Amino acid sequence: MLENYRPSLDDPNAWVPYRYVPSKVAAAVFVAAFVLTTCLHVFQLVKKRTWYFIPLVVGGFFEFVGYIGRILSNNDIWALGPFIMQSLLLLVAPALFAASIYIILGRIILLVDGERYSLIRQKWLTKAFVTGDVLSFMVQGTGGGIQAMGTISAMHTGEKLIIVGLFLQLAFFGFFIVVAGLFHFRLLKDNPPPKPLTPHQYERNTSPRRLTDSSTTAISPTLSQLNIHELPWIRHIYVLYAASALIMVRSVFRVIEYLMGNNGPLLRKEVYLYIFDAALMFLVMVLFNWVHPSQVTEIYQKRKDGEAAASMELRERYLGGEEEGKRSGI
Repeated sequence: MLENYRPSLDDPNAWVPYRYVPSKVAAAVFVAAFVLTTCLHVFQLVKKRTWYFIPLVVGGFFEFVGYIGRILSNNDIWALGPFIMQSLLLLVAPALFAASIYIILGRIILLVDGERYSLIRQKWLTKAFVTGDVLSFMVQGTGGGIQAMGTISAMHTGEKLIIVGLFLQLAFFGFFIVVAGLFHFRLLKDNPPPKPLTPHQYERNTSPRRLTDSSTTAISPTLSQLNIHELPWIRHIYVLYAASALIMVRSVFRVIEYLMGNNGPLLRKEVYLYIFDAALMFLVMVLFNWVHPSQVTEIYQKRKDGEAAASMELRERYLGGEEEGKRSGI
């Protein structure tokens, strides 16, 4: 067990929990930062009823509890409990962020009626990537659980499993970025942005006769008539790309960190953790505070309600016409 294991922190041949004494101040700053953004996400989740964002909120909880673990490790770097707590929670939190990002892409596809442009059907897209995320989560969690046994051999075995889990996360997330980019490209290729109208075209399209004709022939746009350029999906997909890039950079950093070993340069300096993990994951949460995906689901729901109302009106007109025809003997 590690209780009686006290090699020098500079010994390159020894396994140690930390190669430094964790900074209490830095950890406290990120505890406060993650508490604030997580509380705001809880407020937005309840107010907007975006229950699919629960994984991101749980990830935020993992982040600030993980940094509390680092504060506790400042008092005793050899204490196994705080070390496992911060190591495991900070490792798996981004997998929960990724799960919410997968769901957002599915909602965007529904909003623009773009399933035919996706490499994976919308019905299976979220399920497939969340399944991969859960697999990665479980492998990393198993690695952390093995490390909790407290022996040096368990620490090495746990690290190997964590590396496998991180590679799984990278593979699934990289494929997801390809799927999102391909969907975006195909959608715009088939629906190029409209060119600005010339003064003559504007005059013709806004003439009283034109407006009267269009208002009497269209009750509500059907999916086939949907103008995707009037919807705010582009803003949300760019935020999705930004968040995905931040998580990808963080995941690559973590893979390199573990591959370099317990005495690697990335594990010897605490500053790398805060630059390439803490700061990037905080930015992911703030991005979704700023551009919350509730707008996508709200507009999609309103469109569905409008289409249902239009279908009901057409049905009533049709049935009313049949009834009138019977009375007239037609």
